Amino acid sequence: MSIVTADDVAFVRFTAPELETMRHFLLDFGMLDVPSAAGGLFMRGYGQSPFVHATAEGPPSFAGFGIRLNCLDDLHRLSQAEGAPVEALDAPGGGYRVKLTDPDGFTVEAVAGQAAAAPIAPSRHVVWNQGGQYPRTSEVRRVEQGPSHVLRLGHVVLGVSNFRQSEAWYKHRFGFVTSDEIQPAPNVAIGAFMRCDRGDLPCDHHTLFLLQMQGGPSFMHSAFEVADFDDLMAGHEHLKAKSRIAAWGVGRHYLGSQIFDYWRDPWGHEIEHWTDGDKLYARDGGGIASVEQLMGVQWGMKMPPPPEPAP
Repeated sequence: MSIVTADDVAFVRFTAPELETMRHFLLDFGMLDVPSAAGGLFMRGYGQSPFVHATAEGPPSFAGFGIRLNCLDDLHRLSQAEGAPVEALDAPGGGYRVKLTDPDGFTVEAVAGQAAAAPIAPSRHVVWNQGGQYPRTSEVRRVEQGPSHVLRLGHVVLGVSNFRQSEAWYKHRFGFVTSDEIQPAPNVAIGAFMRCDRGDLPCDHHTLFLLQMQGGPSFMHSAFEVADFDDLMAGHEHLKAKSRIAAWGVGRHYLGSQIFDYWRDPWGHEIEHWTDGDKLYARDGGGIASVEQLMGVQWGMKMPPPPEPAP
């Protein structure tokens, strides 16, 4: 039994020496400004999260991420179990947090009580003529040029020093469910795609991915859902035109099935656009996957090999 069950990831935090440089990149990536009296840079998507990306001034670094809980009662339950105080969240949307540190020193903020932002409908057309169905008639399709429309943060990927230790830490506190465990050999696990346990409600194939890395703990990437495939490709062309640094893509993952497109922020942190990922119920359980499936694509650009995992 876990202490609480998480609902989703909420935001990622970074530090950077030039906030305006980060802001302009994130605008090109498809996020929107969020005015805040809290200091630093806050950016939102087109969905209901009050912010999805925060940057404070400092040396370039990943500074942690937020996990959204279902209610304040859950936050107080976690606080009591961990002996960590409930604090006001000084950020857009307000709310409260319990600040924890995972086994590798990553900062994890459990949050609840944030005020939802008003969603903004993307302006691009989303009606498709396909599969023998043709709902778009007497109307031509013209994809609007410009940045993608980031809807929300979908998942965070961390390199860890001891997979089983980190897996147990996150599952015990937040109730994550394994979708696919990565085994390079039978009964040898080096990582797992994990999703939130939402019971009878579906969840993304993965909310958190942990991979044991030979070089020790590291931030690997954060991933943001965009409106649809056209939106992802329009954003790809926009980022290319702005001379942003591509990492890999476009393609469709094997595990999770997302259509993906990876880029790097001005300080080299990897950040992903994705769309059309798998949705699973808690009852769907999980499976075992190989390293080849982890790195494989169903179509598109093959993913470059990651650093060798630790034994």
